Amino acid sequence: MITVYDTACGSLNMGDEIIMDAVMMHLESLFSHEQFCRYPTHYALAAKTLKKAWQNPLAFVGGTNLLRNYWRFRARKNQWSIGFFDGFKMQPAILMGAGWNSYAEKPEWKAKVFYNNALSKQYLHSVRDQYTLEKLKACGIENVINTGCPTLWQLTPEHLKQIPSQKAQSVVFTLTDYSRDIEADVQLIQCLKEHYLSLYFWAQGSEDNQYFDQLAEQHPELFNGIVRIATNLNAYNTLLKDHEIDFIGTRLHAGIRALQLKKRVIIIGIDNRAIEMHRDFNLPVVERHDLTLLKQRINMQWQPEIHLPFDAIAHWKSQFVN
Repeated sequence: MITVYDTACGSLNMGDEIIMDAVMMHLESLFSHEQFCRYPTHYALAAKTLKKAWQNPLAFVGGTNLLRNYWRFRARKNQWSIGFFDGFKMQPAILMGAGWNSYAEKPEWKAKVFYNNALSKQYLHSVRDQYTLEKLKACGIENVINTGCPTLWQLTPEHLKQIPSQKAQSVVFTLTDYSRDIEADVQLIQCLKEHYLSLYFWAQGSEDNQYFDQLAEQHPELFNGIVRIATNLNAYNTLLKDHEIDFIGTRLHAGIRALQLKKRVIIIGIDNRAIEMHRDFNLPVVERHDLTLLKQRINMQWQPEIHLPFDAIAHWKSQFVN
């Protein structure tokens, strides 16, 4: 039995489902004869439940913005709902593509103590980007390598060659409820209307639809004709599979899912995750206010050249191969 700290269970962001899909695909490939028991990271667990999670010889943490500069004593106050003192008692966990939640200053002492107790010293940890690696090293965690997010691991050069080099006639876009910039987002939609015949909208986060409605109320003519697809991951997957369509939007993992399904993608960078993954791996990202570059990328012929650390990924996986 293997413990998996599940970052999608109870999440208000379907990007976490995309991450956990990849996490479980790779873990099931590595441990084909093991059973996995998944415990949510978003909610504090009862002591009895935690003891069960800590009984298993291996425990993996499935990606996302789980790490940060500080750690609270009470579990429910933390991004990963494990209390400070639980770090001394738990089966040390192994990070799998985890990331730092935002740009921040020097980690405080409780975070350093927690990570040094809660994270395995026996196994290498896999992190999403170089920024996260440097943050963990600042906490005294040296057994860590940058593998990128597990959602990227299948994006081999052979896979990327199958992505169209020219724009489609249709585009699906996303907005981000917690990073609202009405002027920039309206300009984004105006840009998409100028360059595509059909526009689709998918809400990845819990309040993205409300933000869409707010913008539509303010700009009814602009939003006329935009098709809003069902707010679930199956609907989004089906749209991508059944249409010749591009993705352009502010939701990082909606863009990565489109890359997985061999679609032309431009991610609008609004936070450290997309920007750092662009810096490390050349993920196709355009920063939010660079409309000139966005228009150029839409209209020019190009294919993604994502430079993944396949040797580091293989090295991390090799720890678990007998």
